[in-house]
Amino acid sequence: MKTLFLIPARAGSKGIPNKNIKLLNGKPLINYAIDLARCFVKDEDICLSTDSFEIAEIAKQNNLYVPFLRPEKLSTDTAGSYEVMLHAVEFYESLGKNYEAIVLLQPTSPLRLKKHLKEALTLFKNDIEMVVSVKESHTNPHWNLFKENENGYLEKFIPSNYIRRQDLPKAFEYNGAIYVINITELNKKKLNQFTKIKKVIMDDFSSVDIDLPIDLAWAEYLFNTKHIQLDY
Repeated sequence: MKTLFLIPARAGSKGIPNKNIKLLNGKPLINYAIDLARCFVKDEDICLSTDSFEIAEIAKQNNLYVPFLRPEKLSTDTAGSYEVMLHAVEFYESLGKNYEAIVLLQPTSPLRLKKHLKEALTLFKNDIEMVVSVKESHTNPHWNLFKENENGYLEKFIPSNYIRRQDLPKAFEYNGAIYVINITELNKKKLNQFTKIKKVIMDDFSSVDIDLPIDLAWAEYLFNTKHIQLDY
């Protein structure tokens, strides 16, 4: 299946300025995504989508050609991954390159492993809309997630009578590390409308998402203490 590996890396970030090119273990975050993608495809099938000359230059220092800079409308805080993916797909279609699937690798998940992406690609079939990476949630709507009712009192999101945590059905949350998406379905609807979704489970260490300075410090700690060792 012909697959485009897309790395979204806009310049703006409120939590950490220039987040996508911050150094982790001496390496810019975008380079982790680039190097992982290179384990699976040639550079011609890797697209760094950015609005920043500085980010594009760092990618070029890693010998990756950056085919375009994002239009301004896709560089705001309100621009989502959905629009960025469609823009990239349409760009390559204009060049006569038609992809069947897209792999979204966000630079902010640098600790995902090659084995996780390999598993995701193995799970992906024509009749699946998306394969996504998850981690087991430490909170559960049957147990310790609550909403406020009309009387102002807390009540469980899902009414239940579970007595022991061990008996709870497992709850999973997207960790943002890997998305493998059917482009035909992407052209029809947004990701939150997908129903045919398979999961790849990742541990808490590999699922670290860099959003705030403390996340970057935690990821650095995991490298320094050998809690995480990349397999590529």
